[in-house]
Amino acid sequence: MEKQPLPTEDDMTGTTESEVNGHAGEEGEQASEPPGRVGWNSKIEYFLAQVGFSVGLGNVWRFPYLCHQNGGGAFLLLYVLLMLVVGIPLLFLELAAGQAIRQGSIGVWKYISPRLAGIGYSSCVVCFFVALYYNVILAWSLFYLGNSFQQSLPWSQCPEQGNVTECEKSSPTSYFWYRKALDITDSISDTGSFNPYITCCLLVAWTIVCLGMFKGIKTSVKVMYFSSIFPYLVLFCFLVRGLLLDGAVDGISYMFYPKLEIWGDVQVWRQAATQVFFALGLGFGSIIAYSSYNPRNNNCHRDAFTVSAINFLTSVLATLVVFAVLGFRAKGKVVECVVSNMRELSEQIHNGHVDVNRMPSFDYSAPSSVHLEDYRAWFKQHGNNITGNLTDCDLEKEMQKGVEGTGLAFIAFTEAMSLLPGSPFWSALFFLMLLNLGLSTMFGTMEGILAPLTDRFKTLANNKTKFTIFSCIIGFLIGLLFTQRCGSYFVTMFDDYSATLPLIIVVVFETFSVSWLYGADRFLDDIEAMLGWRPSIIYKYLWKYISLLAMLGLLGATGIRMFITRPTYMAWNQEKATEEHLPYPGWALAVMALLIIFAMMPVPVALIHAVLQERTKRTSRDAETGQYSIVSTDDKCETPMTELDQRNRTSASFT
Repeated sequence: MEKQPLPTEDDMTGTTESEVNGHAGEEGEQASEPPGRVGWNSKIEYFLAQVGFSVGLGNVWRFPYLCHQNGGGAFLLLYVLLMLVVGIPLLFLELAAGQAIRQGSIGVWKYISPRLAGIGYSSCVVCFFVALYYNVILAWSLFYLGNSFQQSLPWSQCPEQGNVTECEKSSPTSYFWYRKALDITDSISDTGSFNPYITCCLLVAWTIVCLGMFKGIKTSVKVMYFSSIFPYLVLFCFLVRGLLLDGAVDGISYMFYPKLEIWGDVQVWRQAATQVFFALGLGFGSIIAYSSYNPRNNNCHRDAFTVSAINFLTSVLATLVVFAVLGFRAKGKVVECVVSNMRELSEQIHNGHVDVNRMPSFDYSAPSSVHLEDYRAWFKQHGNNITGNLTDCDLEKEMQKGVEGTGLAFIAFTEAMSLLPGSPFWSALFFLMLLNLGLSTMFGTMEGILAPLTDRFKTLANNKTKFTIFSCIIGFLIGLLFTQRCGSYFVTMFDDYSATLPLIIVVVFETFSVSWLYGADRFLDDIEAMLGWRPSIIYKYLWKYISLLAMLGLLGATGIRMFITRPTYMAWNQEKATEEHLPYPGWALAVMALLIIFAMMPVPVALIHAVLQERTKRTSRDAETGQYSIVSTDDKCETPMTELDQRNRTSASFT
């Protein structure tokens, strides 16, 4: 049947979910008339909320790692390309849909078609999964923040008592992270007891989130003023301080050195597309929820470009900071390496073990005066012919150590900060920044859960404060899973498997429903009526073909990687004091499968429910009128959509 147009401003004044159902296919329901939907006090509040949600921990620790591992400047160009052809069009789609229909994700997709209501529920489930483990990262940040207020940082040196051997085999920062903070087990199968410190920090984290969401966006936006702006101040402080460090230029040059050959690697395209996808927060429903509080004439097209640009520039800024600091850390390590090797070389020369033709031209008797370039040039020519344990002292190899995820934030970066003058100040500043980045993302994630459900169910809307508190309590109780000694392994599992595939599927359904079921032209018509001008026709082809095909390609590549390649995780071997890759046990694979199934289950369930409901109502109408069907065979609605409101908003549904 012909699809109904998106509601006008008059239609949506005081709109509730029951009214949306009246538009979308719930015939016979009478709309209630509660007060109009709340809105942002200013555009700045909305903007801070959207930017705060999209800019998160991934910008600080995942993007720099991907950029470095996948060609530096070449990866940046690829990322920008995918941002333009996939990220911005899909962000614009979600912003426009939420702003036009003024509902959360459930209401938006149910409005477009009752058969697609499951998309919104799946978004809620994924948001809940993400909130569970994301808040644990905030708990870790709180733990480190609390330990930063000491004259000598506890991870700056090995303890005098305790398992000193484990610390000496690894490093003080690795020891503190794995043994003091996590007290981690050797595998995911060895659960261990609950970590009391992380449990308390998790309780504090959920309490902060609950207080921030207590009165909906009116409360969270007040926190956003600080949590969204403060990280930028910290990043600029770190950038200025980092550029003054020895080795900063080396780190940044390694970062941006282009390797164009990576464009031929399919996995690099997959990683770039995935990063665009998660950096903008597509599919979570939070973008839709935030934009639903906007006035209908808000320029969401400009918002899509602005939010995307700020997100990208934040990633670049964080990358500069990260690799300036890591360059300083790496330079210090290779200098130590050269000094150590010079001492050994000097001893071998003194004992007559080095041929006179292989003697270095530099002053090896003064190790601290030897330049890295001179040593590496000599080592490249003669190093393999010298007995002993001389090493290359490669700066790039040092740069590649511990630069992803928690390894970056809680090991590599903490080690670098412990070497800075005034290290407690910089440490507290860094973890306070992580806490604020995580909080702004958590507020958006929780809004992606609360807004759709309170829009859909009047009982929850009337008890929103209680529902918010209840959701946070449940989140904390389930989150205790991650506070066990093996908890960080579960964080990795949830991060890798609970959201990636389900969110991609959600966005594929979103794009298909708007561009094909509702119709890209009709959607552009609605945007024109909403904004007063018509966006470029290129969006029609981006939504219908390029973006959709790109998402299907990403879905296929992700599915192949997840189900063909044996899933592994990084475990800490206490005896060896090193990280090692271990395969997930069978029960863990079953948990992964259940996470994906639970996240996607609402889509087919809602589809079946809608089909059965349509048949039941059709049979009831046929029995009352003596007709077998009132649906025409040419897929056209007998009643023009413009007359729906005049005929008690008679419903229309897809067949």
